[in-house]
Amino acid sequence: MKVVLRVCDMKTLRDVNKVKGAVSNNQGVIACQINNEKKEISVIYDNYFVDSDTIIESIESEGYTVI
Repeated sequence: MKVVLRVCDMKTLRDVNKVKGAVSNNQGVIACQINNEKKEISVIYDNYFVDSDTIIESIESEGYTVI
């Protein structure tokens, strides 16, 4: 599965790394790509192990807002 999420409050490289780390820590995430200019993250994942709600929760647990 693939999901594209808009993440608010990503301003610095540190923010990008925190979001990427939060997403990558989920079992079943195959790849993620972040476009800091558009404030978007594309995630490819195996929905047998993880769903988009879990990915969103992991980003929000780091203090970011997902639209």
